[in-house]
Amino acid sequence: MEFDETDTRILKNLLVDSRSSARQLSHKLGLSTVTVLTRIKKLEQKKVITGYTTNLDHTILGYDLTGIIEVTTTKGKMLEIESKIAENENVCAVYDITGHADILVICKFKNRGELSNFIKNISTIPNVENTVTHVVLNTMKEDFRLI
Repeated sequence: MEFDETDTRILKNLLVDSRSSARQLSHKLGLSTVTVLTRIKKLEQKKVITGYTTNLDHTILGYDLTGIIEVTTTKGKMLEIESKIAENENVCAVYDITGHADILVICKFKNRGELSNFIKNISTIPNVENTVTHVVLNTMKEDFRLI
């Protein structure tokens, strides 16, 4: 799908505040409300916009630990393992990666005990060969709102 400057401006504004109404966006962007609504509908139909969400400060909610876990798997079983890991509510992202490990998992926990149990559970999944866990000490930036 081709994007023009208007689509980009709409998306950038929705990333800042997904609660903005079409009317508010039209005033801010100098467009008609119908144009904004039509563009948003098209972006939703093309699956560019897949949902609307709220950004949270996880530390205020008690999630003080961010773990980055490298997982090495038995060849050919990566998708099953990724699916199993992704089911956990503490998991924020699961990536196929290149390098020594096969999977990279980003997750958040309230305490070391939760992280420890999570790692132990991953290790019991069939065909998981090894895990390497990194604990984030400081977060300088964490924002996946790109356009």
